[in-house]
Amino acid sequence: MEERGIKKRSLTKEMKQSFINYAMSVIVQRALPDVRDGLKPVQRRIVHGMNELGCYSDKPYKKSARIVGEVMGKYHPHGDSSIYEALVRMAQDFSYRYMLVDGHGNFGSIDGDGAAAQRYTEARMSKISMEMVRDINKDTVNFIPNYDGEESEPEVMPSRFPNLLVNGTTGIAVGMATNIPPHNLGEVIDAISAVSHNPDITILELMENYIQGPDFPTGAYILGKSAIKKAYETGNGLIVMRAKTDIIDIHGGKKAIVVTEIPYMVNKARLIEKMAEHVKEKRIEGITEIRDESNREGIRIMIELRKDVQPEVILNQLFKLTALQTTFGVNSIALVNNQPQTLNLKQMITYYLDHQEEVIRRRTAYDLKKAEDRAHILDGLKRALDQIDAIIELIRSSRTTEIIQQRLMDEFDMSDRQAKAIREMQLQRLAGLEREKIENELNQLLELIADLKDILAKRERILEIIEKELLEIKAKFADKRRTEIIQGTFDLEDEDLIPVEDVIISLTSNGYVKRMPVDTYKTQNRGGRGIKGMGTNEDDIVDALIHMSTHDDLLFFTNFGKVYRLKGYNIPEFGRTAKGLPVVNLLNLDKDESVKSMISIDKDDIDEDKNLYLFFVTLNGLVKKTSIEEFKNIRQSGKIAINLKDEDQLVAVKLTKENEEILVAASNGKLIRFNENDVRPMGRTASGVKGINVDGSHVVGMTTNGEGQYIMAISENGYGKMSPIEDYRESHRGGKGVKTINTTEKTGQLVALRAVNGDEDLLIMTSEGIMIRLPMEQVKLAGRNTQGVRLIKVAEGSIVSSVEVVDKSEEETEDNEEE
Repeated sequence: MEERGIKKRSLTKEMKQSFINYAMSVIVQRALPDVRDGLKPVQRRIVHGMNELGCYSDKPYKKSARIVGEVMGKYHPHGDSSIYEALVRMAQDFSYRYMLVDGHGNFGSIDGDGAAAQRYTEARMSKISMEMVRDINKDTVNFIPNYDGEESEPEVMPSRFPNLLVNGTTGIAVGMATNIPPHNLGEVIDAISAVSHNPDITILELMENYIQGPDFPTGAYILGKSAIKKAYETGNGLIVMRAKTDIIDIHGGKKAIVVTEIPYMVNKARLIEKMAEHVKEKRIEGITEIRDESNREGIRIMIELRKDVQPEVILNQLFKLTALQTTFGVNSIALVNNQPQTLNLKQMITYYLDHQEEVIRRRTAYDLKKAEDRAHILDGLKRALDQIDAIIELIRSSRTTEIIQQRLMDEFDMSDRQAKAIREMQLQRLAGLEREKIENELNQLLELIADLKDILAKRERILEIIEKELLEIKAKFADKRRTEIIQGTFDLEDEDLIPVEDVIISLTSNGYVKRMPVDTYKTQNRGGRGIKGMGTNEDDIVDALIHMSTHDDLLFFTNFGKVYRLKGYNIPEFGRTAKGLPVVNLLNLDKDESVKSMISIDKDDIDEDKNLYLFFVTLNGLVKKTSIEEFKNIRQSGKIAINLKDEDQLVAVKLTKENEEILVAASNGKLIRFNENDVRPMGRTASGVKGINVDGSHVVGMTTNGEGQYIMAISENGYGKMSPIEDYRESHRGGKGVKTINTTEKTGQLVALRAVNGDEDLLIMTSEGIMIRLPMEQVKLAGRNTQGVRLIKVAEGSIVSSVEVVDKSEEETEDNEEE
């Protein structure tokens, strides 16, 4: 029902339609560049406005406010600040590889300082910007009405140089974003020339012979070519940028790190602040002073070091913790026929080449029409001079100009334009030399017309013209590459500089990982309350602890049955109560993938002994044995470690030698013992065979006889005991097993199983983050069918979440000495 102009509309439909309209407006008319000229609408309007105002590169500067007013009033009816900010960025030598605006005044700095107000600064087109609009008045591009229909603006610029690749772009639309890095003009032009000669050239060949990679205005380094290759082939990639640094000797035998180039789009002032903050918080130790000695000649950050520190170690820490090393996320999205597309390198070059072909074709057609029009007039003048006496008589005998016009057309077979030209001809054209000039000009025009028609008829000639004119631009504007591409990886480490020390790696159920020194925890007595071992959320519990060296390999096994590898020192160190770092920041995990198990491997052991295996057990009791050789080379994206069946998960992995005894326990307190040779070696992608019949419960752990002579079992309510391994009869895999702990309501279900020798220390952590360390002598030695003694008081609503066995602490607390 409609009353007094009120329409009933579904809110859902209205919101959907309005949002789609808004999203399309942002995508097409604001945030994304056109693939042909690499400009967003506001940038294109700024260049066009300056061109219309006559702000040429060889003319005096004009006030920025005047340019902004021209653009805002005629073409871009939005806020003046957005126009000025775009103009400022186009004039910054640290933002644009080849600036499109020649700015005069304060246009901001790499420290994040803003530009002066538009009433104070002046601007004009840069020399290369003139190439952006070259031939624009020769009908090379379509003009469209502006917002109010009173003016017209170009749909796209002729862009006689490849601006999209050369200057790159960045923009956030709705549901998509674009981020294209800048490139070296000379390299891109050479690549365009190569594609025009060989349309079948591959992206790899373009990389090998022409475009090395992005070339940032701030210089610095790019680490490795693999990410560049991925970005060029797919349109997406993560390029690692690193500052250019030197280590120098300074006074008093001290050393200093000097930073001379920083990564693209990094704020220098904020970078220095971040360095100082890390020094203050003691995350980086050994820096005595940080000074910014930058001036108009270039960047220079001086980082003075203490005498006793290794500069390389400090530098690696700075690369890890600050923007001295950062990434550029390539996302090559541009508008192709007003549709956003993700483009690879060759597509961007091809679309630019197609645009230039159209520009040259339309320019040639324009020049041809102009030449034909002029030749037509000259032909009429020549014919008039041949019959000048008759024409003079005709003019003298005619009463009006209209009659002259008509009689010339009728009696001498002239066109309307030819008759008009003759009628307006000056007497001086009757001179002999003038007649010769007309004939010469006509002959030249006829040659030009033939040539222009030949160009339009032959595509190869158009490509030759494009190449010739691009090479002229290259000769005029190309410069040396600024960004150097070096070999390297994101986690470049010098192992010789990393101290070898024992550490504990902890992992929570929500995926937070950290490294801690082993001596973080003092030894306490059995039954103590423990100390705070980790800050966790209410819904987060500590899942796993592992004792290893910083130089050992740490293998992460996930619920998807995949394995990832990191060095111990790759895990960041945090304080005792810190939560740690999300493991997804270190590993390339898929969606819903989480780490379920970790083991450490000493690489020397693998090289010395070829009969090492990884032994797997899953939640549903399946087991598998695979040679360690299959896990030597693990990509950053991980490898399949075990193929899991429906609703199964990986519980534990052990490093075994041939003929070891495997002990697997379930949450119902049952344990099975069998020889590992009951399980034949299988490949990485195998699913395994039945190891224990869980009988409605689930597997909680696995150990081997090589890890100790006693089996330690701990329940969820903090009860535990040790039993001799001989108490468990050896059987074949697949059975239900025998009792290892008497599970009652008081003890709760079995949560952990370990093989020990009885002279170690025990670390127990609860789900609320409380940790206790106690000597193994305080754990009662009892039969396998007993419930054990209380090892830790577990608060109501909490359970034991993880258990780890570590070497005996060298220091004993006063409590232990008194006892």
